[in-house]
Amino acid sequence: MTPISVYIIAYNEAEKVRATIESVRWADEVIVVDSWSTDGTADIATGLGAKVVQVAFTGFGELRNQAIAACSHEWIFSLDADERCTPEVAAEIQSIVGNSNALDVYWTPRRNYFMGRWIKHSGWYPNYRQPQLFRKNAMRYDLKPVHEGYELLTDKPLGHMQNAIWQFPFKNMAEVMHKANRYSSLGAEKIKHKKISMWTALLHAKWAFWKHYLFKLGFLDGWAGFVIALGNFEGTFYRYVKAIESQNGQAWQAPQFENKTSDRS
Repeated sequence: MTPISVYIIAYNEAEKVRATIESVRWADEVIVVDSWSTDGTADIATGLGAKVVQVAFTGFGELRNQAIAACSHEWIFSLDADERCTPEVAAEIQSIVGNSNALDVYWTPRRNYFMGRWIKHSGWYPNYRQPQLFRKNAMRYDLKPVHEGYELLTDKPLGHMQNAIWQFPFKNMAEVMHKANRYSSLGAEKIKHKKISMWTALLHAKWAFWKHYLFKLGFLDGWAGFVIALGNFEGTFYRYVKAIESQNGQAWQAPQFENKTSDRS
């Protein structure tokens, strides 16, 4: 059989990484690309037989390129720590890589679960991120710090897998807010060179809400769809406000407090 490498990117994912690794035990090589987690993620991965590679985080694009470099085999399947490979996906991958007429790069659909339900709308299905099954020299990522793109290094068209992996992006609302804070900070770096204002922030945030709730049919996902749309409003708004804060620099800092005391005789 054609050997396959799986890489998993993780940072402080002790509660999730075990299930992710166990879902790809069929692979010939499992590499966990960690960024010096402090919660035992690396120890769990090592204990399950995965190879752990430590990479300082400078952005998701560079992190994924380092993950590709760490893989030994021609065929690579990428997972994040909140994703699970189903048996149906595993069988489809093995069928693809064993086919002499296989393409070089494939999209993999994702089935997201949030607030106890499969989110079928809100832009969350099939929810492709980047192609997840590919030959090692057929693709690389750009260097954007977040929501990174990719560059094809092959003339063959993109393929589409039929079966979906499962994703569990948030374990609770605290994690929703934590990720929104982290991703809005990373996203602010991408737009801080643009001419923006608080009105820009508000208009983009309003569009993010209505895009997910109305145009992507988030209202059909019940309260979960509303929470997703509201989360996109907040994340977008804070991304622009953080960029404005970066542009203003010292102007947004608190004034210096002068503690003047009168002389007393």
